[in-house]
Parts: sequence; C-alpha cells; structure tokens
Amino acid sequence: MILRRESGTAEQAMGRLAGVGPIGVLDIGSNSVRLVIYEHHARTLTPLFNEKAACALGRGVASTGLIADKNAELALKAIARFGLVTKLMEVPVVHVLATSAVREAANGAAFLAQVELLMEAKGHVLSGEEEGYFAARGIISGMPDFSGLVGDLGGGSLEFASVEKGKASRGETFGLGVIRLQDESEMQPEGAAKIAVKRLKKSKLLARCKCEVFCAIGGTWRAFAELMQAQENYPLHMVQGYEVKAKDALNLAKKLVKVAEDVDGIETVSRARRELLAYGAAALIGVLEGAKFKRVVFSSQGVREGYLFELLKPEEAALDPLIDACEEICFLRSRSATHALELEAFTQGFLLALGQSENKSQRRLRIASCLLSDIGWRGHRDYRGEQSVDLIAYNSLLGIDHAGRAFMAEVLAVRYMGLKHESSSIALNTLMGEKAHEYARTLGALLRLAYVLSGAMPQILPEIEFEVNERALNLILPGELSFLASLRLQSRLSQLAKHLGRNDSAIVVR
Repeated sequence: MILRRESGTAEQAMGRLAGVGPIGVLDIGSNSVRLVIYEHHARTLTPLFNEKAACALGRGVASTGLIADKNAELALKAIARFGLVTKLMEVPVVHVLATSAVREAANGAAFLAQVELLMEAKGHVLSGEEEGYFAARGIISGMPDFSGLVGDLGGGSLEFASVEKGKASRGETFGLGVIRLQDESEMQPEGAAKIAVKRLKKSKLLARCKCEVFCAIGGTWRAFAELMQAQENYPLHMVQGYEVKAKDALNLAKKLVKVAEDVDGIETVSRARRELLAYGAAALIGVLEGAKFKRVVFSSQGVREGYLFELLKPEEAALDPLIDACEEICFLRSRSATHALELEAFTQGFLLALGQSENKSQRRLRIASCLLSDIGWRGHRDYRGEQSVDLIAYNSLLGIDHAGRAFMAEVLAVRYMGLKHESSSIALNTLMGEKAHEYARTLGALLRLAYVLSGAMPQILPEIEFEVNERALNLILPGELSFLASLRLQSRLSQLAKHLGRNDSAIVVR
C-alpha cells in the first residue's frame, strides 16, 4: 500500500505542507480554555486542531479574589488532555497565554504553575494592555486595511486598542467580561448594561475615538453576530468580516438586555452562549453609546493570532494574507502551480487588450481567483462547480471581506459551470455590487476559455494573445499551436465575446 512504509507506519498525507512543523497556542481565558494547533507559523495560519473546554475560571474572581477549586479542576483536566495532544501531534512549540482570571486571582500563579507542568511550556500572563494590543494585532493580521477601534470581550474583561495604518495602539482594559457582568449585576442584564455604560465613561480610547468602525472580538460577540445573520437570513454563515450598521447592532443589543429569550432567532444560538448573550449585549451597549460608530465588523481573529503575528519576521508579516493563503492552497490542490501563475499574466493581458483597468482590490481578487481556479479538478465533473464554490465561500481565508468571497465564488461558478449556471453562488451575489458581479462573470468566462486552451498545463497561455475591437474578439494562436483550435474552443470564445457585447469572434492562426 502506498500509505505504508516498510515499518508499517503511515506517511504524512500530501494534503499538508512538507518541511514545516506545527505550532500551538493554549489560551486560558476566564470563560474557557482553548488549544489551537496550527499547521505552521506563517502569515496564514491554518488550524490542525482547535478545541475548547468551558471552565468558567473567572466565575467569582471579582468577589472572592480566587479561582474556584472546582473550576480549576475542570480546566486542569482539559489542559492535561491538551498536553497529551501536543505530544501526539509532535508540536515543538506551544505558547501558553493566560488572561484576566489568572492575572487577577490570588491563586492564579499557583494555577499557572500546574498548567506549565502539564504542558511542559512556560506560561505568559498577559496584562490587560497586552491583551488589547495583541487583539488589535490579530485584527491587522486578518484585515490588513482595517482602521478603527478594536474591542475584545472575554469572560472577565473587555480590552480596547485602536488601529490606524496597520499600527496598533497600547491597549486599555475594563472589568466588563460577560461572566463578571453576570456576577456583578446579580444576573440582571439591564443592570449589567448600566454597569457597562458607567464604567466605559472612563475609557480614554473610547472618548477620543473619531473612527467610524468598531471591531468586535470574542465568543459572545460572535454569537451576537450569528444571531444578526439568522434574523436577516444572511447568505453567508461566517462571522469573520461580517459588517452591520452600528444602529442595528445597538437596537438588537437593547432587545437582548430586556427580553433575550423572546428575540427572533435566539434558538439559533448555542445553549452555552445563550445565557451569556444578554451580557455581551450589555457590554456592546456601553461601547456603542460611548462613541459615534457607524459600523460594527466582527472578527474570529484575536489575541492568539495577534500574538503569533507579532512574532513573525517583518518581511513575513508584510505578506498579503489572502494571496499567501491562496498560494498554499494552489500548491496543495491544483494540477500545476506554474499554470496558475501563468493565468495571472494571461488574464492581465486580456484586460489590457480589452482596455479595461482594475484597482488594487480587483487585482487581488483576480490573482486569488486564478490561484484557486483548479481546486475542483479531482471532483466529479457534474459537481466540481458547486464543490469549488463551497470551498471558496466557506474557506477560512483572511484578508477578504464577504463581498470578495461572493466575487470569487461567482468566478469559480462560471469557470466550471458557465455563464448560465444556477449554483449556490447566486445567493451570495447580493453581497457584491452589480459592477463587481459583471467583472466576476467576465473573469470566470475567461478562465473557462483558458482551461480549454491549456488543459491546466503550463507553457501554453504565455503564447496566446487577443485582439479586441468594438465588434469582435479574436484569439491569436501561433502557428505551432494551431492544433489547439477546436469547435469547443470556438464555443467558449463565442460565449465570452457575447458576454462582452461583441457579435463576432474568431480563432486566428499566425
């Protein structure tokens, strides 16, 4: 069997990058402890293992000053297993990060010492300011163009940091985590909202914030975003990059604080998060009433990713996360990575012949689409399109908003199924404008033509040129490639020409 060595042990699957080692982060929060093991430490982080255990370490810390014994036992039991997982997966480096519960509890140091023994790694207790800073760095890693205020809501605290031109400010922290708000308000969400509003009046970052966008991080705020998506029947069930009007978020937050169980769509929220949701809403009310934000964007990236991002070499940190991720996927899933690079030049040459310019955002999406244009080749021919659309729309890509995902999904839908397709990407088209939709269809039709020309093999596309005028679209083949002319190629060329409003098209051999 090809999956077995002579020794009888399984080889590493080719679905993973060779020559790199995994890296792990154990995140000890006030609500849960989570271990994430990434494929390797790079600009784009791909999780190999991601699991959490709800332990509520922060429960009662504000009043007693101690982590409760039963909660510590729950956490240590989970962490003991996590330690074994890191050994089984041969993770050479694990960063152990602890936040508000451990830093505030009198027995936090003793608890962390036990964690270090179980994980065989040194622990780092983050200050509130560090939490805010690393949360902001996590946002920069996933949304490089983001500018605004970042808020990271945990079980014990809420941290702020501002982001401008790719730089994060020193953070500030407040005792406004969802578990703490539960405790301090005696399980009264409206009381929790009053506490949040009062406490956040002391925020210097919030008071002087002139930015339009607030970025919300943390599990409870992610659940809040999922509820908003359910209420509006949003076509993409993904929190990263989900953006809403601040006034709409504030209205929902106020409803949750008053009558959480009667809010439409509340059943879509997991039971574990449902009881905390009103307290996350209370904290959000304090934020949105403390500054004049116009929009709220939600992120699944936070302290863990920001901590690792900070450790990258400057040249690695400067890479485009979308293109970097697509290059990795292309290398792992396409028939020819060289062909994908040739597609970039081929599509650019076509746009030049067409006299069509593109901005920076369009160029990124075009390059990313070229890199991922062959990811469905192993699928059944009748389902490659839908599979590819799903891989694009629901992949954990970073550096791309929801409109960009919709764009790339439409490109791949047309590339595999043609301009008259009826795939699931149609539901996503509402996330992008009409011009972007038209451009996506043009690019998809061009890729559909390119794969008939090249068969996904390199050295063909660089030899192809186009001639375009107001009436016709002609494809120019050099004499040595005349054998590529076929009825199928002419059909694809005609479809592209018609889409562009050209009545005539021809394959010309020179």
